[in-house]
Amino acid sequence: MSLPDSTAERAQEGAKVRRQVLGAAYVDAGKQQANPFMQHFIEFTQTQCWGYAWLREGLSHKTRSMLNVCMLAALARWHEFEVHVRGALNNGVTSEEIAEILLHTAVYAGIPIASEGFRRADAVIKAVAAEKGK
Repeated sequence: MSLPDSTAERAQEGAKVRRQVLGAAYVDAGKQQANPFMQHFIEFTQTQCWGYAWLREGLSHKTRSMLNVCMLAALARWHEFEVHVRGALNNGVTSEEIAEILLHTAVYAGIPIASEGFRRADAVIKAVAAEKGK
């Protein structure tokens, strides 16, 4: 898919990708909680993050999810990490691949980061499995 020409089109396509990756429940909850102030940030991320970076053809959504899990763990951005572990699972990343990502992260970002990442990812993986009845 080539990038949409207009900002409005990028925002629209970005909103679709965001919903696909993060799930309808997460996106809808965020919209319900958003006030006019926070709406600025939602629009920015839908246009620039989801409507630009995620729409580019150079990497698959699965690969982008794998990178996000690694980077967010390394940065200790735990809320976003948990959101993107769920997104990674939605994009076909397996729990075994998430473990490998976190082991790789341990080498470059440190054992304490990977340890916290494993704890948080495990909780998300279990929650997603329970939601799917597995």
